[in-house]
Amino acid sequence: MFGSVASRYSDLMTTVFSTPIEAKAWFATAAVVLAVVQVSTAARMWGHLKGVIPLSDAVVGPVHRWSGRLAFLCTLPVAFHCIFILGFQTTDLRVTIHSILGSFVYGVFVVKVLFVRNHTYPGWVLPVAGGTLFATLAALWLSSSLWYFTNT
Repeated sequence: MFGSVASRYSDLMTTVFSTPIEAKAWFATAAVVLAVVQVSTAARMWGHLKGVIPLSDAVVGPVHRWSGRLAFLCTLPVAFHCIFILGFQTTDLRVTIHSILGSFVYGVFVVKVLFVRNHTYPGWVLPVAGGTLFATLAALWLSSSLWYFTNT
């Protein structure tokens, strides 16, 4: 059964991309670009970057929320590929670091979302959680997609 799912996934990804790994690299890149939008709009909502991001207060919130939703959706095919096709690997230091960070990324995401929904925490908690999520995604991208784009 799993072979059938992996085969269908590969067939789906290769309808647009040359290989499933290429699809994974581009979906991860889209997620990181959207994560940059997330960090930028979050900074704007917290009163920073007002001169850099000329969005009104009424617009910046929805842009932040929708860029986060889209970033999350972009990570799903990446996670499927990494978890169910490649699995946790320790073949070299880059792959080991990538596998460890990949194991934490959705946990960090859940923590960040919980802090967004609960306003009883100190004001510094949400930016730290969001920054940690961004740093984790960026490190994952650097250890896989950037490596893919520069080595193929």
